[in-house]
Amino acid sequence: MDGLKAKASLIMLGALALASCGASEEEVEVGADSIARAQLAGADGSSYGEVIVAEGDGGLILRIDATGLTPGAKGVHIHAVGQCEGPDFTSAGGHWNPEGSEHGFDNPRGAHKGDIVNLDVGPDGTGMLESTVDGATLKEGPNALLDEDGAAFVVHEGPDDFVTDPSGNSGARIACGVFALQKYRAAE
Repeated sequence: MDGLKAKASLIMLGALALASCGASEEEVEVGADSIARAQLAGADGSSYGEVIVAEGDGGLILRIDATGLTPGAKGVHIHAVGQCEGPDFTSAGGHWNPEGSEHGFDNPRGAHKGDIVNLDVGPDGTGMLESTVDGATLKEGPNALLDEDGAAFVVHEGPDDFVTDPSGNSGARIACGVFALQKYRAAE
């Protein structure tokens, strides 16, 4: 995905995030096949932010806005099943891996589609990350994120080492959110 298209798509994600906060009389589904959102929560129900995914030219574009986490690098991944049952979120399955690759960006045999770079959480407990998943779609084709069993986004307690198969040695799953198509109220 070239830089200009990626920047335009990220601007679109930001605009949609802002628009979702506004109020209006008319609810409009915008880009029903191109926007999904996951609300991140801990096993106790605490809110830890959200992930917004847009379908762009050549792949998916993610924006992660996390809050309330302990400082440091966190492994973050798209997981294969759209379930987030506590206390350990194992119901989300393994990393999303429609191509049957091994784990990690540093693995010579390729990475899972669900492998995302680490999220850096600052001293205030917040972190923001924008990333892409090349060759993936939201709903259509062999690399569709929202297949029949859905998908989830998981935050782990430690950093991903980008090579250990199958999970990157990133520790316990501390937050999880199920992806759902996004609707928002359009400004009139």
